[in-house]
Amino acid sequence: MERPLLTVLLLVGLIIGWAVGSAYTRARRGWTDYQTAKKSVPGARRGAWLLVRGVAVKAAVVGLLLFGAVAYAAVGSDDETAGPAPTSSTKGEPSHR
Repeated sequence: MERPLLTVLLLVGLIIGWAVGSAYTRARRGWTDYQTAKKSVPGARRGAWLLVRGVAVKAAVVGLLLFGAVAYAAVGSDDETAGPAPTSSTKGEPSHR
């Protein structure tokens, strides 16, 4: 074979080898990152459920308080010491119509 043909084949082989090597490096890095993320998922899931539980407890407390306020407003006050209700008295007063 001629020397220029060997040089071209060597150059093409180097380019292909470099491309395959860099793709392999990216794949290994991606696999390592995937394994790291996969191991951290249970902890993250547990933390997310703790946050959801905290929000649910706060919403339940607010709901109970609102229910109690509505029930109290519906029943009304049991205070019987309040004075008599004002009455309209038109006796002797001029009408302002």
